[in-house]
Amino acid sequence: MKNLVFVVICFYASLFSFAQDKEKLFTIDSHSYYTDEFLRVYNKNLDLVKDDSQKDLDKYLELFLGYKLKVEKAYKLGLQNDQKYISELASYRSQLAKNYLNDTKVTNALIEEAYDRMKNEVKASHILIMVDESAKPEDTLKAYNKILDLKKRVDKGENFDNIAAQYSEDPSAKENKGDLGYFSAFRMVYAFENAAFNTSIGKVSKPFRTRFGYHILKVVDKRENRGEVTVAHIMILKSKEAAEGKEKQTIDDIYKKIKQGESFESLANQFSEDKSSALKGGLLQRFGSGQLTSPEFENISFSLTDKNQISEPFQSQFGWHIVKLIEKHPVQTLEEVKYELENKVRRDERSLLITNSLAKKVRGKYAFVAEEAVLNKIKKAVTKEYYANNWTIPVDGNEIKGQIAIINNDQIINAEDFMKFLFSQQKNGAKTEPISKLVDEQFEKWSDEKLIEYYDNNLESEFSEFKFVMDEYRDGLLLFDLMDKEIWTKAKTDTIGLSEFYNDHKNDYMWKKRLDVDLLSSTDEKTIEKARKYLKKGKSLEYIKEKLNLDNKVNIIEKSGVFEEDSDVLPEFKVKTKGVTNIVSKDNYFFVANVKEVKEAQPKKMEECKGKLVSDYQQYLENNWVSELKKEFSVKVDQDVFNKVKRQLSK
Repeated sequence: MKNLVFVVICFYASLFSFAQDKEKLFTIDSHSYYTDEFLRVYNKNLDLVKDDSQKDLDKYLELFLGYKLKVEKAYKLGLQNDQKYISELASYRSQLAKNYLNDTKVTNALIEEAYDRMKNEVKASHILIMVDESAKPEDTLKAYNKILDLKKRVDKGENFDNIAAQYSEDPSAKENKGDLGYFSAFRMVYAFENAAFNTSIGKVSKPFRTRFGYHILKVVDKRENRGEVTVAHIMILKSKEAAEGKEKQTIDDIYKKIKQGESFESLANQFSEDKSSALKGGLLQRFGSGQLTSPEFENISFSLTDKNQISEPFQSQFGWHIVKLIEKHPVQTLEEVKYELENKVRRDERSLLITNSLAKKVRGKYAFVAEEAVLNKIKKAVTKEYYANNWTIPVDGNEIKGQIAIINNDQIINAEDFMKFLFSQQKNGAKTEPISKLVDEQFEKWSDEKLIEYYDNNLESEFSEFKFVMDEYRDGLLLFDLMDKEIWTKAKTDTIGLSEFYNDHKNDYMWKKRLDVDLLSSTDEKTIEKARKYLKKGKSLEYIKEKLNLDNKVNIIEKSGVFEEDSDVLPEFKVKTKGVTNIVSKDNYFFVANVKEVKEAQPKKMEECKGKLVSDYQQYLENNWVSELKKEFSVKVDQDVFNKVKRQLSK
């Protein structure tokens, strides 16, 4: 449901504007909405709709009006004051602002670096000593000394894996001895990635820090990136209830049928217990190294070399598999992946390098005037205790107040702001001497931060498209919270309303006729004829398989359960009553079924259709919602202005 926010934003956000004076199009209570926004939205969405009926302006106005009514309702309920909403909106703005806090030259260098690394994979193990990013200096030093001591022990010849298992604070280290497997660019935090790619095979890195703490890593191997692979698989899940060896026997039987020439896809469709892929003949989405939670599955998949090659059965932590190679996908060219890499760079820690490079640009864009007299007072107030992290901001008579700088002639910054910055920075252990020079360095750093902050805070006035998108984010997030409160949560928790809706629409949730069957299949007609005779005599499935699957050859395979009458091969039997059916053939297979029970069509119980029922109830509530909102709010459309809009758009 969260995707609704982005649908709304995509639908309403626009980079276009009309060269006209805006006029009041409609009001909701005392709030006015203008033609410029409506035209911008309509113009943008002309590119998104294919059905001409969707371009009908009267219908579009109803849609736009309904959207604004919902937003008004959200404000009326005070959802804009919710702290979660405020934080989420700030987070969205921060993400959007990154597109404007960019340096093309730095970005391109990072893209090229990422692509060079993407062509390779590193296998590494690591040792972690955790320390919070905001930890006290003494705690940071303690963690650093601890990792340094472990590095010295490794350098003296102690086994890296044993030390990782004993001392690493990565929770998985006791099991994997710090082994991270193979990985490529963007799979680890940037500092970790740098250390891995800059360390030679068999060597141990110097201690380095990430947001998790201090690490050392050992590079075990490097290889060319295997790219990605597309495979299909047949899976028999690990089961606590099944008899010992049952899953292995089943997967072996299926493998024998493949070797006998039967279709992999048909067998996957019939027997694979990975339901998400079974209906697609076992086909999985393409993947690369480190993307699955099963190294066994990855390694077998990449080990296949020829298209349509099929592996022998193998076991993972999830069960038993047979894999078929569909296609291998080598690493793409830089031109093919440049856009994707740029997006990843902007979302990654690398983006900090881009943002910092902006400082030089904003210094040229905005005037930054410092009050030298105030700055000199601060230099005298900072003592050598700063080096020991013991300096405190002067108070009482020695307190320094007043303006220390002004940005772009409109934002005044007081001395207290810089003093607090100075105080916070001393924990970083700056060593520059004399102290006056250290203050100058910190002032320059602080100035850059303030200029970038000023630029960031004024993006709405600098870029009209940024303002448009932020306005729609703001309303879109409110609408999501409102829908969750008024529709989605209500549909799940309103048991009385849901029950009444179910009773009124019970015939919309019907089971078709269902059959409780044992279904036997074979590629050999004579074998299936024998199986039918055994079924007619009342023999068990185990007895039948024992008699017909001879000489280590799977001639017959079974599938049992309750299925709707149009499932799989069942329509071919034209079942009327229970009992053993005639033999039918389909897709080079012969089938016979023992119908143990025929369940006539009937309404599903509420718990049997709960997901679809809740979804339909949500839609029912939403369809009636706008009508109720029109009664709650006073809506007035200026028809003369709307007619002018129509005339303009018809030109």
